[in-house]
Amino acid sequence: MTTQAINVIDVDKIGSATSPLALAKTVALISACDSTKAGDVVVVRALTDSATYNMLELPTGRLAKINPGDLLIGVLGRRRALKGFVGDVPTTLASGDQLHLLNMGGVIGYCTGHHSSLGDAIKLEVIGLVCDETGKVVNIADAALPLRTSLGETAPIVMIAGTCMNSGKTYAAAELIKQATRSGLRVAAAKLSGVACLRDTLNMSDHGAVATASFLDCGLPSTVDVADLAPSAKAIIARLNEVNPDLIVVELGDGILGGYSVDTIFSDFELLEATAAVVFCASDYVGAWGGIELLRRRGVDVDVISGSVTDSKMGEDYIWSQFGVPAANARREGAALFDLVMEKVVATEVKVGV
Repeated sequence: MTTQAINVIDVDKIGSATSPLALAKTVALISACDSTKAGDVVVVRALTDSATYNMLELPTGRLAKINPGDLLIGVLGRRRALKGFVGDVPTTLASGDQLHLLNMGGVIGYCTGHHSSLGDAIKLEVIGLVCDETGKVVNIADAALPLRTSLGETAPIVMIAGTCMNSGKTYAAAELIKQATRSGLRVAAAKLSGVACLRDTLNMSDHGAVATASFLDCGLPSTVDVADLAPSAKAIIARLNEVNPDLIVVELGDGILGGYSVDTIFSDFELLEATAAVVFCASDYVGAWGGIELLRRRGVDVDVISGSVTDSKMGEDYIWSQFGVPAANARREGAALFDLVMEKVVATEVKVGV
């Protein structure tokens, strides 16, 4: 129990990274914390504008313009975006401290760098940390799914990975969900790594997924520096299996190399056993070759290549002739991509926990 005074404040906008908590715009808060951690919920005031990165995704999924002076609720978190912002969580926090908006979902930290195509991150003044009636700081992990060490019985999993952000993974996932749904399958979908934002899972729902979940449901504002993503991945997949899907499509945000712990998914034998097909997205031949080779070293075969490297028919032909892996473009030939994936799913006949 804190000895600090608890104040009540009304805010203007709430970031979607807080969505597991279903917060209202009126919250209680304390002014300082000497031991902050990722997922802690904070109230901040926007101090600056940004010409390139000035929207906040709300818990509804709608985007709202951030104006200087707006009071916002977000969560502390880390980001390691190759084509975005890089930032960390402060170890302590007090009213008046300055932080930055690291993503449009409302993940907040101190920015240490950004991609050259972006302007500076929006500066934020800390107002306080959201707390309960005892003064305990609220964290999105308070509403998290329990982690699982065992996966149990599951529908076949199609895993979509890539070289990095913006390599075509989300588009491929959405197209597979759409094609599977049109073929009469019940499809559930998930995002297992990245930084918290509802955009991708909402897109999955829009394309026909009967249920979606993400690492945010496990209390993670991002998967940066998570020692092992397998327990959260198993919790997410177990939740999706509650709707009895015929197929589960999962996207691994960011790349198989980088700071988001994606590699730990490919280190878990049970998850790999449950995976019926692996789609790898890349923007060029070197990226496609690298993904195939890196995963092969882990004992994982890439079943289909997609992404912008397949925007040209020449790319598809080269990948098949040189790497021996079929390729299909999600934008131009979604049905062909789906057929290639389903050939593998049917051939594998994954049965886990039976």
